[in-house]
Amino acid sequence: MDGFAALAMTECLFGIDRLLADASLRAPLEGKRVALLAHPASVTRDLGHSLDALIAAGVNISAVFGPQHGVRGDLQDNMMESPFYTDPTYAVPVFSLYGEERRPTGQSMSTFDVLLVDLQDLGCRIYTFVTTLLYVLEAAAEHGKAVWVLDRPNPAGRPVEGNILEPGWESFVGAGPMPMRHGLTLGEMGHWFIERFKLDVDYRVIAMTGWAPDSAPGFGWPADRVWINPSPNAANLNMARAYGGTVMLEGTTLSEGRGTTRPLEHFGAPDIEATTIAAEMERVAPDWLAGCTLRDTWFQPTFHKHVGALCNGLFIHAEGPRYDHNAFRPWRLQALAFKAIRNVMPDYELWRDFPYEYVFDKLAIDVINGSTKLREWVDDHEAGPGDLEAFAAPDEHHWTAERSAHLLY
Repeated sequence: MDGFAALAMTECLFGIDRLLADASLRAPLEGKRVALLAHPASVTRDLGHSLDALIAAGVNISAVFGPQHGVRGDLQDNMMESPFYTDPTYAVPVFSLYGEERRPTGQSMSTFDVLLVDLQDLGCRIYTFVTTLLYVLEAAAEHGKAVWVLDRPNPAGRPVEGNILEPGWESFVGAGPMPMRHGLTLGEMGHWFIERFKLDVDYRVIAMTGWAPDSAPGFGWPADRVWINPSPNAANLNMARAYGGTVMLEGTTLSEGRGTTRPLEHFGAPDIEATTIAAEMERVAPDWLAGCTLRDTWFQPTFHKHVGALCNGLFIHAEGPRYDHNAFRPWRLQALAFKAIRNVMPDYELWRDFPYEYVFDKLAIDVINGSTKLREWVDDHEAGPGDLEAFAAPDEHHWTAERSAHLLY
């Protein structure tokens, strides 16, 4: 047994690690112009950035692409666009896929033969790297380019949750008919996109070895890998687990914790009483609180919603000894919090009306969910947990069956 094989049996190797370790995997890149789509979490097992490591390995990098928040991840909020520039170290063009254009331009597509996609995803439809992958696959099909995904874990694991995005609700946070928590890796998602949208593209996945999405303690995130923020507010594994629910806070007047050190892990506002909301959540749907611990908390955002105001809220702990990976359902948990607020404070201005991810004619909460169903359920005083289950559970079962053909692990 060679050293690489022995290593693969003892730890999880990501796609970038396998590509760097195995010259035979890199052989098809010889003589090709290669572009890299990456962000700050695009690192090797020894924490070197993939761009540096690929160039050191002799790969001819001719261009770099950055997704939302940029290659360097320096832009905090949504809808903050990244510019084009020239990399100061390697003197190659760096193209933004979150600027005036969110699809690769013909000019940028002319700079390479093969595009390596090395993005750490969060396993949530609304996380825009999913849509960026679709856009580059569509552009590659149009221009006759190859796309390789250097696969990485879905840190939220395999659970599926949420209603499927409905026709006509496609957006930059809604690439296609999938639920909020899709349970796929980006490499697997690429296969689904190609089948779903009938794309004729040269596509391959450099798969991981040793990834165990159903195993404790990480349930998707290997214990031997360091967490690096794939976007500025994705600070840790707890956030990745909760995000399938807490992302909906972006469509509300509640703070999702931006401007604190733990964004998208808690929520609150100056004018709610967290213990009252928690008690109402327990009364309405106690089963939806399973798998995590809610903690009453106070926080004062330094920027964004409710800046400078003392907020009372709830922190979601999807971690520790009480965490149950299969029982935890963050999308239902957050929906339940909205329902509790509506029940306790019927006139509360919950829904935030503002342009969200370049959609100007729909409420943000509806864009986020790819449907009006969740908002209507929250606002309907007569609707109970069974009514949400009636529209969400069939979608979840349908998606679980549909994605099965594309699972690589």
